[in-house]
Amino acid sequence: MNRKIKDWLIVLASLADDVAVVVLILLILWVFKITITWPIIIFLIAVFTASVFIVHRLVIPVLHRKKINGVEGMIGLEGKVVDSLNPTGLIKVGGEYWKARSTSDYIGIGNNVEVTGFDGLTLEVRIHVTK
Repeated sequence: MNRKIKDWLIVLASLADDVAVVVLILLILWVFKITITWPIIIFLIAVFTASVFIVHRLVIPVLHRKKINGVEGMIGLEGKVVDSLNPTGLIKVGGEYWKARSTSDYIGIGNNVEVTGFDGLTLEVRIHVTK
């Protein structure tokens, strides 16, 4: 199936509950014989149409973003050395403590490091250079 058609089907499916609510409200108004003027109907159609396009512009890019989980998603993140890396030690990245190995020399406590890779559950790091 064409990617654009699939994207639009996802957007329309995500808005199906909104359509159901609108239909229910219109049904209730019809049962109680409450009339709605044309300007209000046109306004509601315009708002709904705009919301479809806004949702499409916001949701579809998220669906096509590369999904990164686990250690692979940590590459490039910055952390702080908690236990000296000589060559292995402990760092804190994103509020979590990780075993790490320095890809260069000794890195002392308190230094900022950047995650460059991993070996099992041991992160490979280097001193982070601010730009």
